[in-house]
Amino acid sequence: MAVNIENHIPVVQHNGLNTAKAVDFSSAPSVALPAGTTIAGVTAAGATTLTSTSANALAVGPSGTSNPSLNVDASTASAITGINIKSAASGGNVAITALGGTNESITIAGKGTGLVSTKAPITTHATAAINSTATATAAQVATGYITSTSAAGTTITLPTGTALGTQLGAVQGTVFDLFIDNTAGASTVTIAVAVNGILSDAATTTAASFGQLTVASGVTGQGCFRLMFSSATAYTFTRVA
Repeated sequence: MAVNIENHIPVVQHNGLNTAKAVDFSSAPSVALPAGTTIAGVTAAGATTLTSTSANALAVGPSGTSNPSLNVDASTASAITGINIKSAASGGNVAITALGGTNESITIAGKGTGLVSTKAPITTHATAAINSTATATAAQVATGYITSTSAAGTTITLPTGTALGTQLGAVQGTVFDLFIDNTAGASTVTIAVAVNGILSDAATTTAASFGQLTVASGVTGQGCFRLMFSSATAYTFTRVA
């Protein structure tokens, strides 16, 4: 049966226990600590902040930093980016968002030739409405889904490659899909490209399919267009659906 140390050392009972020496619990099978205990300056209950510049600032797994199950690399000296994970009530989904500057992307990559897969490849977009002929803003295009309810023929001109590249944080190799929804419209929507946005080779040679830039109104009035960036400020454009 465990006994309290203060029951045997009266001075501890009256004054508490403090030590400037190392305390070794390595032979103990376990050490029980109360909620709120501070270890290396970190409180083991409530909100916790870890400050570190290590490549293994937080490593979790059976082998520690060797093949960890989870690793947080905080070694970039000028780092300002990160991720925020926010929980929700049942059915509210988990939100993972980028932290840092004005426009930050999130990159998920497999190791070596490994791929990234999802259990259910379902994407739900925010929408932007353009109901008359206009040049779309980069923010509107970045939603990935533009709707139109116009009763008259409408032309939507895409932003310049520079504006759109900046909004998307694009680099050479960035690929972005834009959906146009004209199901509630009463006339055709036409998509036009602007400076540093050009039709792809497939769109140029097969205008009736990859180069079809009009979206009919009504129940079939949806189209998908793909933007493929050759640099941070230039893209080619083609229809894919």
